[in-house]
Amino acid sequence: RCAGRVEVQRGGHWGTVCDDDWGLPDAAVVCRQLGCGAALAAPAGAWFGEGSGPIWLNGLRCRGTEERLALCRHRGWRPHVCAHEEDASAVCSGCAQVPPTRGSQGPALVLTPASLPGGPAVRLVGAAGRCAGRLEIFHAGHWGTVCDDLWGLPDAAVVCRQLGCG
Repeated sequence: RCAGRVEVQRGGHWGTVCDDDWGLPDAAVVCRQLGCGAALAAPAGAWFGEGSGPIWLNGLRCRGTEERLALCRHRGWRPHVCAHEEDASAVCSGCAQVPPTRGSQGPALVLTPASLPGGPAVRLVGAAGRCAGRLEIFHAGHWGTVCDDLWGLPDAAVVCRQLGCG
């Protein structure tokens, strides 16, 4: 529940967010709003698969400190000229502790995991910082660990590149 395509509900209809100008500060707001910890990554290019319906937001420019995505600067709540191959995503450090914000707090927000065209979402947990720790992988809606049989430096290098850790 804490990694996936960013989807927002507006006027009773679910839609996606375009990845134009999408970055870690925007993902940080999504993770905060969902109670999912810190943002680890802000994948672009429909990393978690293409959504459907309207693309409600485009050109988000969050500072990263906002409590809700609706408080970030953007190009307006309306269907945008943006293809679903540009749907924004977020990967957060934890699991949701609170339900998504609804009602007077602004539009509903969810992260929708899907089959990953570029590979599964991964995270490192149990150590200081986002670039060290035990490897976990997101599959079938759940985080799980990876067995270390035949694990080596080349495997770790792939994970580090995927997480943007060098």
